[in-house]
Amino acid sequence: MLVDDHAVVRMGFSLLLNSTKDIEVVAEAGSGEDACRMYPEVKPDVVVMDIAMPGIGGLDALMRIVAKDPSARILVLSAHEDTIHPTRVMQAGALGYLTKRGAAEELIGAIRQVAKGKTFVEPAIAQQMAVQHATGRQSPVDVLTAREFEVFVALARGRSVTEIAETLSLSPSTVGTHLYNIKQKLGASNAAELALIAIRNRLIEP
Repeated sequence: MLVDDHAVVRMGFSLLLNSTKDIEVVAEAGSGEDACRMYPEVKPDVVVMDIAMPGIGGLDALMRIVAKDPSARILVLSAHEDTIHPTRVMQAGALGYLTKRGAAEELIGAIRQVAKGKTFVEPAIAQQMAVQHATGRQSPVDVLTAREFEVFVALARGRSVTEIAETLSLSPSTVGTHLYNIKQKLGASNAAELALIAIRNRLIEP
């Protein structure tokens, strides 16, 4: 099942994958909400999902799918080339992470790996992650929980507390509590400082 909010992107990937003998696209979803709704109906062997989508987004959708089906095999295909997003999605239950700049052959190989229940991380990113682990270097946002990370990125992108609450199906007061904890953990006092931290960690474009 392909999950991406850009129809043209889905069409391109669908044409590519359906031309492969052992891979068939059985469903397409344009949002995290649609992916969560369609997954139990379609029961795909592999979900290929973007994480930067309107609405609940891919990370939250990933967590919801895995919570209902721990055996779900999800490959995240993202434009993010940092090490924070792959770390987060793997912790949330994804089996693979590949950037959209990767070659077609790499995507096909990653899908085959994930279909077997094996993990796959794009080699260049895996190397960065290994170096960071070996040297003990951590990003400041590593201290955030999965939900705090989602709220943090949304805030850094300029979303309001009310918008985030509606998107994540939380109360504004709960989002406010997350915001307080995020500021405490990151040593930030306002939204501008949060955005700067996100830019420095390559989570959003300046």
